[in-house]
Amino acid sequence: MNPLSREDFKLKDTKPQLGERWPHGVVRGGGWIGSERAASTYDLVEQMFYLYVRVVKAKDLPPSPVTGSCDPYAQVKLGNYKGKTRHYEKKTNPEFNQVFAFSKDKIQSSLLEVYVKDREMVGRDDYIGKVTFDMHEVPTRVPPDSPLAPQWYRLEHRHGDRKVKGQIMLAVWVGTQADEAFPEAWHTDAASVEGEGVYSIRSKVYVSPKLWYLRVNVIEAQDLESLDKNQLPQAFVKAHVGNQVLKTKLCPTKTTNPTWNEDLLFVLAEPFEEHLEITVENKATSAKHETMGKKILLLTDFERRLDHRPVHSKWYNLERFGFGVLEGDKRHERKFSTRIHLRVCLEGAYHVLDESTLYISDVRPTARQLWKQPIGILEVGILSAQGLPPMKSKDGKETTDAYCVAKYGQKWVRTRTITESVNPKWNEQYTWEVYDPCTVITLGVFDNCHLGGSEKPLSGSGAKNDSRIGKVRIRLSTIETDKIYTHSYPLLVLRSSGVKKMGELQLAFRFTCISLAHMIYLYAHPLLPKMHYLHPFTVNQLDSLRYQAIRIVGVRLGRAEPPLRSEVVEYMLDVDSHMWSMRKSKANFFRIVSLFSGAIAMSKWLGDVRYWKNPVTTILVHVLYFILICYPELILPTIFLYMFLIGIWNYRFRQRHPAHMDTKLSLAEVVHTDELDEEFDTFPTSKAQDVVRMRYDRLRSVAGRIQTVVGDMATQGERLLALLSWRDPRATGLFVVFCLIAAVGLYVTPFKIIAMVAGLFLLRHPRFRSKLPSVPINFFRRLPSRADSML
Repeated sequence: MNPLSREDFKLKDTKPQLGERWPHGVVRGGGWIGSERAASTYDLVEQMFYLYVRVVKAKDLPPSPVTGSCDPYAQVKLGNYKGKTRHYEKKTNPEFNQVFAFSKDKIQSSLLEVYVKDREMVGRDDYIGKVTFDMHEVPTRVPPDSPLAPQWYRLEHRHGDRKVKGQIMLAVWVGTQADEAFPEAWHTDAASVEGEGVYSIRSKVYVSPKLWYLRVNVIEAQDLESLDKNQLPQAFVKAHVGNQVLKTKLCPTKTTNPTWNEDLLFVLAEPFEEHLEITVENKATSAKHETMGKKILLLTDFERRLDHRPVHSKWYNLERFGFGVLEGDKRHERKFSTRIHLRVCLEGAYHVLDESTLYISDVRPTARQLWKQPIGILEVGILSAQGLPPMKSKDGKETTDAYCVAKYGQKWVRTRTITESVNPKWNEQYTWEVYDPCTVITLGVFDNCHLGGSEKPLSGSGAKNDSRIGKVRIRLSTIETDKIYTHSYPLLVLRSSGVKKMGELQLAFRFTCISLAHMIYLYAHPLLPKMHYLHPFTVNQLDSLRYQAIRIVGVRLGRAEPPLRSEVVEYMLDVDSHMWSMRKSKANFFRIVSLFSGAIAMSKWLGDVRYWKNPVTTILVHVLYFILICYPELILPTIFLYMFLIGIWNYRFRQRHPAHMDTKLSLAEVVHTDELDEEFDTFPTSKAQDVVRMRYDRLRSVAGRIQTVVGDMATQGERLLALLSWRDPRATGLFVVFCLIAAVGLYVTPFKIIAMVAGLFLLRHPRFRSKLPSVPINFFRRLPSRADSML
């Protein structure tokens, strides 16, 4: 890859004109707002001016002389742009309640015309009247002013020489994207979209459903009865919640009173729409299972647990239906044949993981009463995108209808769709509350394929899914507080043909700290709620539960209007991040190798010292060694002081920009096409032979776990380097201050006392130990790694 293309993959600084400016060229306060804490709520986007026309209603419209009725609608015309309201049948006093927004940059006329017409089924629509406005006389509204009051206007004749019967209520003003009417307005940016497609282009804010873990502890059953009276049952329990089905292990012995004591875990979303169905089955033969009883339970009846205290168990009578020849009319009579002992609860003290912990954006438990106060505010201005590729063909023309999605915590935002543009400008600003600084915000750009037209994807896929264009991640702990960052992020996508740049996304963002003390306090506490450590889940359980959580979030958000579709949700939540990839495995291996580069360099330096390559250095090392032998109490203070000095020295070389997707780190530039073909292979594989498919899938499954372990090892090592790298300025600052305090404290404290206290602490009785991680471990786990820079 040539140097120019590699340079094209890097983050770029931008200098957009952010802030608020008065219209008509009048500058507020001497120019664009330059302070980092501007009063405007839209100080992270470029100001965009629009001409707003609110068509409220009409009255006293004359009926048609031909039909004797009136089917009115309003049409707003400004130059070549025309927008119209829906029509109302047989109403002379219609209520339209619709807003039109014309971008002032695209206005080429000084005359605004609002027509009222009568829709005809055959022939041209009848003209009723019009209202004309001079653009130079339109007032300007600057928030937080109240909305402009609409007024009644008499309709004029087509030639404007006289008034006609009928009036229309209008409000016309010039405003910005900060106007309350902006999100629901008809825009000239999407003038070609008609019908139901209009609803899929508007900007919206979504909230993820409230997710719960349902824990079903299957303890035992009593008085099981098999259909074969001469044989004891060998039972297992099957639990259904919606599409989720889990089973206990088969009871090892044949008995009428089996015991399991197993936990079955499900993911639920409020409001609860499913129920819990418990079925006890008997393994009659290797290929046949018979149902011995079942019970349907309502999810709203279960206790909501907020801590680690056990919940009360309960016995449930199982229901069984008889189908004997002589039972005819009693076919649906319920018979209580057995009972089952369950302990069921809704876990409110866990955080339901729908994201990878490497890119997690929310760490709060499910129960709202366990939430802490926010520690800051994240403001993001989604400015524009540049150089997007055409994603589909519409009427013989290649085009892109792009929108951006951002996800942080439970809040999703979706910008409006800019149609037929490869350089869309959104200039929309959004705000999130931050509860933990060691979190990541994810932004993705997509092509809208649901505008109701005749578009066809250029990829050749028949399915009308919103195409992914690229994704950006920003870790909050790596950015400074109260500072505005303006960058252009490359949108990189890995395909079977290699890595490709899909354009650039221009962002402006700021992280504002509300409570510095609370933020420092969080660095010493676990990242996840304490129940994840007191009663942890297995790796297999976490993978299964995360997949179910992603599916549920995708289904619920897909019900919104406009829907946030499942393909968008899955891409934003990295649904396939656990799949095997030779490229990722190699990249993680080289991450580990790079961690040992410092140790290798140190060993070479010690070798040089041993062999007197530099006599002066060797003599100084000998002197230092003798001093430490004579005064061992200087060892630890010297180490901490040395680390303190390294941290201060590295401050000069800290990263000035947030981390972004690194193609070199991800080995995306040098990956072999055969490895990419394997990475983008389906799961299960699409290979022809069955044996190869089975072995291939098994290899990928095992290797995927190895890949995860290797990546975790690399993450831990990179967190160690992050202590003094200033990638997380708060963490490094805390550590550097700690090193200085430790150095001073260790200088003045006798070494023997320190060694004795440390030994007693390490050998303390288990009664004085906590299951929660210690403060150093919590601090270390919050340090950033380069995992969020991986493609």
